[in-house]
Amino acid sequence: MAHVLDSTRSFLYANPELELPNKRSEAFKRLVRKRTHGQPIAYLTGKSEFWSLPLSISPAVLIPRPETELLVETALDKIPGHADWRIADLGTGSGAISLALATERQKCEIHATDISPAALLVAQENAAHLNIRNVYFHQGSWNRPLRGQFHLIASNPPYVDADDPHLSQGDCRFEPRKALTPGMDGLRAIRKICELSEPILVEGGWLMIEHGWDQGPAVRKMMQSRGFTDVVSRKDLLGHERVTLGEKS
Repeated sequence: MAHVLDSTRSFLYANPELELPNKRSEAFKRLVRKRTHGQPIAYLTGKSEFWSLPLSISPAVLIPRPETELLVETALDKIPGHADWRIADLGTGSGAISLALATERQKCEIHATDISPAALLVAQENAAHLNIRNVYFHQGSWNRPLRGQFHLIASNPPYVDADDPHLSQGDCRFEPRKALTPGMDGLRAIRKICELSEPILVEGGWLMIEHGWDQGPAVRKMMQSRGFTDVVSRKDLLGHERVTLGEKS
């Protein structure tokens, strides 16, 4: 209702006697009907928040998850405050990760890729709305549209097995399937990113990937097999290994 009225929740609480005009009442009822069928609120309102940034969201992109903020925190732990690094965000979606890093490390040059033109349009619109100018967007698979070397590569790729029952539950039912699962092998995209990232990282550069709660051991093994050192996994607030990172030696 706050969305329909373009107001705050506190305004609604302060005005319980408010009667909606017919047009807005019908709009509210339409949204409620869609919500009863499970459509995510972020898609109904076209809005979400990540790292305290207001983002526009559409069914072309995943809805940003709070646990993905751990990936941003992990990156910021490695990027000095004065750094002018080149950073890549592979599979940017709504641009949440890139834009969060850009606001915290304004001297850095951040390159965000996505294979989906529709997703890139959402990310570009978010950057424009937030007046963020140090993020550059590229259409293509993972790092293929990128040139040059990078100090840090971050990614939240699809990592859910195609037969995972969670894909038919909750918000996942409405999100772009390709952004959730790479197929029957949930590690396929992560394996590819590990392979493609090592050659374009500078010596001492970092690769960090968000993954499923039970994939930490497998991702650590992948990174180590590609020659990464200091490979560790970080846990989310629920105590699950959620982000794995390694350094190119």
